[in-house]
Amino acid sequence: MPDKLLPVEIGILLYPGVQAASVLGITDFLTFADRRARAADGADEPALRISHWQEGDAGPERVFDSAPSCGNAQPTVLLLPPALDGPATAETSAPFVAFLRDRHAAGVVLGSVCAGAFVLAETGLLAGRRATTHWGAADAFRQRFPNVKLDADRLLIDESDILTAGGVMAWTDLCLRLIDRFLGSAVMLDTARSFLCDPPGREQRYYSDFAPRLDHGDGAVLKVQHWLQATGGTDARLSSLAAIGGLEKRTLLRRFLKATGLTTTDYCQRLRVANAQELLRSSVLPIDRIAWEVGYADTSSFRRLFTRIVGLTPGEYRLRFRGR
Repeated sequence: MPDKLLPVEIGILLYPGVQAASVLGITDFLTFADRRARAADGADEPALRISHWQEGDAGPERVFDSAPSCGNAQPTVLLLPPALDGPATAETSAPFVAFLRDRHAAGVVLGSVCAGAFVLAETGLLAGRRATTHWGAADAFRQRFPNVKLDADRLLIDESDILTAGGVMAWTDLCLRLIDRFLGSAVMLDTARSFLCDPPGREQRYYSDFAPRLDHGDGAVLKVQHWLQATGGTDARLSSLAAIGGLEKRTLLRRFLKATGLTTTDYCQRLRVANAQELLRSSVLPIDRIAWEVGYADTSSFRRLFTRIVGLTPGEYRLRFRGR
């Protein structure tokens, strides 16, 4: 008689400060998908096994198991949910580092959501690889883990053996990707429709705000930034910016890039687009008028720039985000 086929186990790691709402949300989401898969196949045995793992005397151990009769097999996936109080420190991550490395070496898929990427990055497994985290934590992440290729515009980066998701609620995107992988697209789409979630394909840049660095300590550059903010970036001439900062043009370009991570041109474009996003959300002004208000006489150029930075056309952005 053939051995009973074991379900795919997705474990959730309960590190200190983990957000309880996301842990329970992921658990319910995956439980629903398992029930739909079983109903579709007419199966009695679970297709997914959901477990919670917490630090114990001998390392992380199961403290919740949706299918305890399935034995003590190794999880297929281990997930690091968001943190409630901000990114975990190196100290709070330490008890889980060796465990995650060992499981990954044994073939377990690892995944993180939002600040969970900080715990995952402490293992060193993200070095030289692409990853994402919440856009608001991107600067802190880059400072702690400069060898990771962070792309905070992406909501989900799937590198097969390691998946990282961006914002706090991006666990829905990560779970849908895993459901698609292990249970198939029909169950994934059924789950997405039932929970009123967009299927995978969104990007984090749809939701992020322009949040320039202001804590770099360069007073001349900060003076230019404050002036740009006050004027909406409508005057991006290098001569004007250099005069405001009291610097030579070439000196300003060099120091501005070093301080903010952006050229003056990129900075002004992102500031103008951010202002356009606000007008698209809060007003009924036509798009060509909004383009003019933020400093673009050529509406076509504005549309191309907006789409490149935001990932949506101005019309698509307004449809998705304008208040009713």
